[in-house]
Amino acid sequence: MNGVTVKAQSLLEESESADAVIVGSGIQTRKVVESPELLSRIKLNPGRQLIAAQCSGTLVLAKLGLVTGVPACTDLATKPWVQEAGVEVLNQPFFAKGNIATAGGCFASPYLAAWIIASTEGEEAASSALRYVAPVGEKEAYVSNALKNILPYLAR
Repeated sequence: MNGVTVKAQSLLEESESADAVIVGSGIQTRKVVESPELLSRIKLNPGRQLIAAQCSGTLVLAKLGLVTGVPACTDLATKPWVQEAGVEVLNQPFFAKGNIATAGGCFASPYLAAWIIASTEGEEAASSALRYVAPVGEKEAYVSNALKNILPYLAR
């Protein structure tokens, strides 16, 4: 959309071997989910993997059946399509249940990263990573707000 080229470093089929998978967002997501051939290449295992989706990535999880019966977050543009897929969309930036997390809004994507870090390395590691990327002069408030959004959803 904005001229950035991304080159694949692995195949979709390899996603099932990852410890964590983040499904990003993009203007072609609706076209992607309309392709059974493409969707069939994505094999995810929420029993073993941490799976996260940002904005329209939540639509991919919906079409894969990974958020069936579970509320989710997405961006406002994608919300109608996620709802059409039978998923309740929450009016909040982050939600997780078990090993699946969703975030709504581009600026909510650090919550996904922090959730994965906190889930695998602990809360202090997540705090440290958030503090590193937080805007100068806002570090403590930024970290506090991010943790407020993800900590209730961490498996303890």
